Amino acid sequence: MDSTSQTSTPDLRPAADAVAALIDAIGDERLDDPTPCPKYAVRELLGHLVGLATAFRDAARKDLGPTTNTDPGSVLPVLEADWRTVLPQRLDELAQAWDRPGAWDGDTQAGGITFPAAIAGRVAVNELVIHGWDLARATGQAYAPSEASLAVSYELLKPADDDRSPDGMFGPIVTVSGDAPLLDRVVGLSGRRPDWRPGD
Repeated sequence: MDSTSQTSTPDLRPAADAVAALIDAIGDERLDDPTPCPKYAVRELLGHLVGLATAFRDAARKDLGPTTNTDPGSVLPVLEADWRTVLPQRLDELAQAWDRPGAWDGDTQAGGITFPAAIAGRVAVNELVIHGWDLARATGQAYAPSEASLAVSYELLKPADDDRSPDGMFGPIVTVSGDAPLLDRVVGLSGRRPDWRPGD
């Protein structure tokens, strides 16, 4: 990360709102559709978004416990019947929590990992950006996260200058042209194909 991204605190509101804007267009008939996450259909992806929004909300509040100390990969997410109400609420609470004094200070926990809150908040932005793209692509919706949110994801995901490994944080990096849109480059760094479509 550059010095600016390390010293400034991102605003999670744009990334949270970009995900929330996708919810109303998702009909029940889409819940079993595939997503760019091979293990997740749309319903599991939505369940994962509820879980991560809750976990990172509590991480910001330093309210550590079952919501923050569970590895999200240990079980397949279950989508509850009230998700259309709960997910927007959790996304709003997540953005509010990271806007409170002290949220970015000290250490916290998410996904069973203890790390600096300044990093956890950026991980939360990236989770929203990437999984928002997953959800939009799986359900055929337009998706335009803010440039500031994309910049946070890019700085978090890009390999270090001396890193020659083809694997990124979430699997093998998909090579994308350097002059491609920033969203496509971020998606590639996350191990996804920017041209993914259902049925691929």
